[in-house]
Amino acid sequence: MNVFNRYAPFIQDFIYRSGWQTLRGVQNAAGDAIFGTEDNVLLTASTASGKTEAAFFPILTLLDEEPSRTVGVLYIAPLKALINDQFTRLNELCEEAGIRVTRWHGDVAQTQKRRLLRKPSGILQITPESLESLMINKHMEIPSLFGDLRFIVIDEIHSLLRGDRGMQTFCLIERLCRLAGCRPRRVGLSATIGNPGAAGRFLSAGSDRGCAIPKFDGGKEVWRLSMEHFYNSGPQADEGHTEEMETPELEPATDTAPTAADPGMGYIFEHTRGKKCLIFTNSREECEAVCQNLRQYCEAKHEPDRFLIHHGNLSASYRESAEEDMKDDDSLLSVCATATLELGIDVGRLERAFHIDAPFTVSGFLQRMGRTGRRGAPSEMWFVMREEHPESRAMLPEAIPWYLIQGIALVQLYIEERFVEPPRTERLPYSLLYHQTMSTLASCGEMSPAELASRVLPLSCFHRITQDDFRLLLRHLLKKGHIQRTENGGLIVGLAGEHIVNNYKFYAVFQENVEYTVRTGSEQLGTLVKPPPVGDKVAIAGRVWVVDEVDHQKREVYCTLVKGLIPAYFGDVPGDIHTHILERMYHVLAEEKSYPYLMRHAVCRLHDARETFRKSDMRNRPLVHLGGNMWVLFPWLGTYAFLALERFLKIRCAKRLGLRGLSPSRPYFMQFTLKVGETEFYQILLDEAEKPLDPLELVSPKENPVFEKYDEYVPDALVRKGFALGVLDVEGMKQRVLGWEKLAKPA
Repeated sequence: MNVFNRYAPFIQDFIYRSGWQTLRGVQNAAGDAIFGTEDNVLLTASTASGKTEAAFFPILTLLDEEPSRTVGVLYIAPLKALINDQFTRLNELCEEAGIRVTRWHGDVAQTQKRRLLRKPSGILQITPESLESLMINKHMEIPSLFGDLRFIVIDEIHSLLRGDRGMQTFCLIERLCRLAGCRPRRVGLSATIGNPGAAGRFLSAGSDRGCAIPKFDGGKEVWRLSMEHFYNSGPQADEGHTEEMETPELEPATDTAPTAADPGMGYIFEHTRGKKCLIFTNSREECEAVCQNLRQYCEAKHEPDRFLIHHGNLSASYRESAEEDMKDDDSLLSVCATATLELGIDVGRLERAFHIDAPFTVSGFLQRMGRTGRRGAPSEMWFVMREEHPESRAMLPEAIPWYLIQGIALVQLYIEERFVEPPRTERLPYSLLYHQTMSTLASCGEMSPAELASRVLPLSCFHRITQDDFRLLLRHLLKKGHIQRTENGGLIVGLAGEHIVNNYKFYAVFQENVEYTVRTGSEQLGTLVKPPPVGDKVAIAGRVWVVDEVDHQKREVYCTLVKGLIPAYFGDVPGDIHTHILERMYHVLAEEKSYPYLMRHAVCRLHDARETFRKSDMRNRPLVHLGGNMWVLFPWLGTYAFLALERFLKIRCAKRLGLRGLSPSRPYFMQFTLKVGETEFYQILLDEAEKPLDPLELVSPKENPVFEKYDEYVPDALVRKGFALGVLDVEGMKQRVLGWEKLAKPA
């Protein structure tokens, strides 16, 4: 097929105006799949490869040829910022053809939403949470809004493959299609899919369509990558190393920052000067601390402030200002950011990304790397790994630079295997089951238990949940007043349930802390979890403020700008690290291989870590003696298998081992004391692992391991079952223990 000739004239004109000489591989392949089949389509191509246009050119052509009587395209994106960014691009494309583009999220004016409800047409851009709100509050409008829906485009689909939020999104898609009586095709877009077949099955679940996954030559990926290590105070790792170290050349930089300053921050400060950069961190707290530090360097050196900040707790005005400032190609500002700038927002021609410490996932690394390298330049990422010097009496595990090793493992896994974390589809999402049950009742009104079950249980993400499980949930909700029975025997939302469903926070299935809005004068800065008392200081928006007033009833904090440095706190951020990453970390320590992207300090720190690994015999023995009765176990397991091993040791093995004081540093190592020797330790573990093991044994009867947002409203028995059979990786843990068989035999 000549895809260009098949495009609508207004698309062809747009391509001519944009000065494109040819279509890219992804655009030809997407055109063939969308024009030539009736399947769903998964488009996987590198960041800035033109995936959005590749999907929308043929979709808009079909919409132009046969206009939809309702909204024709539903575009779902995980972030409001991504919707705002794509809105501008799509509007320019659709204006000439008279195809309307409407945004629908919390920051959009009601007038725009009302206009769409009066006359549904064109493209609707929405987040999963706003779609949930629409399904509940505009239930009667769904058929008139979406009765002739042709396509659902899901952007950054990789971000929805491993948690409740992704499952919620696909529940909503299935419910919407059933209610509206439509059968749209689904188009998934992502730059970071490791197993396209598994992602394609996830995309198509419940749609009764196959999934086309076009193959094409995406060209050669070119990266500029460096990884440096810093102790937070001197001496650095290369001091005392006399041998020649092979390290890549970088532009010279002198850290003339204040005396006793953090060397890692000084390195970033110098290497962002005169450039437009992103500085990624793993948490909002660290993001605030880094921005404060870098702004203090500007002050100390009498330079203008050149650092912005962007994370989920900042007000919309702060986030959008940072996005707009970065789109200016003449701007030489840098933004300190979390995952909020990880996904496909175009922030102009970025020259470089920095990453402080290692991300949790290969997917996160690739997304963040992909923020740079647009408009012809190669992607460029500089890792800055930081740690404190171990204390003189610190034990063995503290001698391993875990973030440095993790960073190397993430990079190598992608380079060597193209590994990216696969979807998590075998969970038991009882928290989401509660949420979708309440959402269905809130939107549809009274229905019989059988009718409710027929609407909720067939949703594809609940394929492992039994009718008995659902019956148990409904009885529990009746008892707690979340639902109630009418005189006709039907079910409706109860009084206790209304308090939850009628709150805007119900639309999200991810955990949220109780937040206080922080204001200075009329300006909203963002939100905090734990406001300090009046007179204390808070860190937000990359600056320090003194608290003038706290209104607990309205949950508002009023403050005034001051100078200084203090840590911020927004709530815990857990990391889900895959077992394959931990296994590659083991090989990083075990092999002699050098990595061309390591800088001098990092080369020397890795050399020291490998010496520690070799001398302690960690290569051959996961259990290492620390002296006396103290031992440390390095299982090289991902987060959920590590959790299973912790519980296996405590519940199945502790008595026989004489194990006490188990202290985990997840998912790297666990320390404890033992009454038995090394060989006997392995023998006992092997013996227990070979016996039948019901995962529920690893959760004590009195325990209620609340893991997801709505677990607290689910019966304890289901919470325990969901955690044991859906969260803990018992099979992965057992395979690792059985692999230690040879260590259970006396030498």
